Amino acid sequence: MLLLGCDLPGRHTEQHDVFFGVARKVSDLVPDLKAFWPEAGEKLHVDGWREVSHVNNYRITVVPRTETVDNPEQLYFLNLGGYKPGEMEEFHYKLLSVNKDIGAAIRDAKETTFYKHTAFATATSHVDDKYGVDVDDIIPVKDILPAHVRAQYQLKLTPVEDTVTDELYLGYFQLHKL
Repeated sequence: MLLLGCDLPGRHTEQHDVFFGVARKVSDLVPDLKAFWPEAGEKLHVDGWREVSHVNNYRITVVPRTETVDNPEQLYFLNLGGYKPGEMEEFHYKLLSVNKDIGAAIRDAKETTFYKHTAFATATSHVDDKYGVDVDDIIPVKDILPAHVRAQYQLKLTPVEDTVTDELYLGYFQLHKL
């Protein structure tokens, strides 16, 4: 999971997006990153990344498409949006959630500190109007992997006892230095 950034021509602030891919090392993803956001050109960079191996109490592994996998749950990516009084900004919180359905993922999102602290009467934290919560985005991760990855691999979610926190790598990472 990578947070991408770039300064697009004609924009006044840096733009961001999230990319999911599969690789042995981050630098192996560079061709996919460039294909994902071609208009970014040479300005494309990574602002942060995480090797997703644990979410909630599940181990996330990438397995061949040919392997039989029985996941009653799915790994969801949520992009929560919220506001603070007096600040001209929509703040975002990117969240991964393992749940049986979108409704359960949204219920969990409503319990986050971000959701509870970035809302007031005229500007509630949100998912997306169609879900009644207003989460900017909620997407099964398997659906947003590059097509060539989906053709070869799938995600396996295995319940585990121990809670493990994936390491976050934050900073300004130029693609040629990954």
